[in-house]
Amino acid sequence: MDEDGWNGRNPEKVALAYTIDSQWRNRAEFPVGRKQIIAFLTQKWAKEHEYRLIKELWAYEGNRIAVRFAYEWHNDNAEWFRSYGNENWEFDQNGLMQRRYACINDLPINETERKFHWPQGRRPDDHSGLSNLGL
Repeated sequence: MDEDGWNGRNPEKVALAYTIDSQWRNRAEFPVGRKQIIAFLTQKWAKEHEYRLIKELWAYEGNRIAVRFAYEWHNDNAEWFRSYGNENWEFDQNGLMQRRYACINDLPINETERKFHWPQGRRPDDHSGLSNLGL
């Protein structure tokens, strides 16, 4: 569901999965609370065009989950990237994410190297995941 939300690129809707005072670390940015999360995501998706994301569960215990992910996007200069990363999530008693720590690296790619080719939005059920794509 998290992957679907992010692929939908609606900051207000995505922010509802997080607690009111959720704490993030995303690269060198540290949004706190839904208002800052919405502002962060709005800015992110304004510069990351054709954004398509795949997430894969890595591990979980109790109220904590680790996922790995990759997403593809291009900037205003039509330069393509595949961004790889890991996220650690912690949930509150209501199932909302209260902490999200993300480490992300951007790999420049040629448009011909893209692997995520579905129409903008939710990844189709029959599209391969990260492991099957060798990522």
